[in-house]
Amino acid sequence: MLKRFSVTNFKNFENKTTFCLDSAANYEFNSDIVQNGCITKGLIFGINGSGKSNLALAIFDIVLHLTDKQRNFDKYELYLNLDSKKPTAEFEYVFCFDGNEVVYKYSKTAPINLTYESVSINGKEVLNYDFQLRKGYTSLSGAENLQLSSSLMTEADKLSRVKYVKSNAILQDNKENRAFIAFTSFVDNMLMFYSLDQRRYQGFSVGVDSYTQGIIREGKTKDFEIFLKSQGVDYNLEEREVVSGIKELFCKFESGSVPFSSVASTGTNSLALFYYWYLYMSKASFVFIDEYDAFYHFELSQELVKLVKTLPNTQVFLSSHNTDLLSNDLLRPDAYFKIEDNNIKSFDKASVKELRRAHNLQKMYKAGSFNE
Repeated sequence: MLKRFSVTNFKNFENKTTFCLDSAANYEFNSDIVQNGCITKGLIFGINGSGKSNLALAIFDIVLHLTDKQRNFDKYELYLNLDSKKPTAEFEYVFCFDGNEVVYKYSKTAPINLTYESVSINGKEVLNYDFQLRKGYTSLSGAENLQLSSSLMTEADKLSRVKYVKSNAILQDNKENRAFIAFTSFVDNMLMFYSLDQRRYQGFSVGVDSYTQGIIREGKTKDFEIFLKSQGVDYNLEEREVVSGIKELFCKFESGSVPFSSVASTGTNSLALFYYWYLYMSKASFVFIDEYDAFYHFELSQELVKLVKTLPNTQVFLSSHNTDLLSNDLLRPDAYFKIEDNNIKSFDKASVKELRRAHNLQKMYKAGSFNE
């Protein structure tokens, strides 16, 4: 899982900004969102322009060069911070897999232009490559003889050496290599999506899917109907073939049936998209949903947080403006984060008070108790 993430000189993050997930407090309530000392479910708050969306893009920058999964390069225009004269953006990820710490560092001048990358496992550097000097090495067992560089200039020079080792080495079975494979697998299964855009997601899969057809394909039409009813949306759903071999969701009414997407409100369509991705979240390693509740009533927003809390092995983080979610009944102070002025802090670290379950986090937030 992801323990810490740092980014420098990327979009609005001019100075080093760190998202720390491995300093969980000693709260006895909502302990199901903590695993091995790391927060696994959280909500990120901040005013417009504070960097919530850019934080998600920064975390998922790793997907651009380590995977062949879905990538949205247009989201990465104006890559470097415009107030900085530094030539590169710098990223650092700290992971933990079965007690092994994996640190991955790299720098870029643009979304696909790596200048440096390094992997350390349990404090030992096992891979290093400088793209400008075209020099590097790896000590991973089974990859020592891989040629990481060549005097012949080719497009392969831009290829991540982590990705190259992952794809070409037959690694021996040992603790180091298992941690390396766990790290690359984690990145392969990261998922970011947007609350009302079925065509816009990053990582995890490849290609564009129809969320209604996806629900049908997974055999979840009846479950989806039950899910909608549990959230106060009472539709009688059926599957109908619209083109040879292709089915779509329809809503049945007294006067006939109409396509689901044509009668569903903006919020209900957004809810359907959430449900579609929820079907796959248990297979994801890390999920970020930007402005996930932009079209939801506050009670529905709370119910969806409760739903993702049931995912035992997936880290899920959501950004929101909805202060009604700031409740210790839902999460806890170390799982609520405020982003402001290139700083991200959990509420328990942003307050001089010792926060307890009885504290009203919403009132404290509105009163400025988490302003430094």
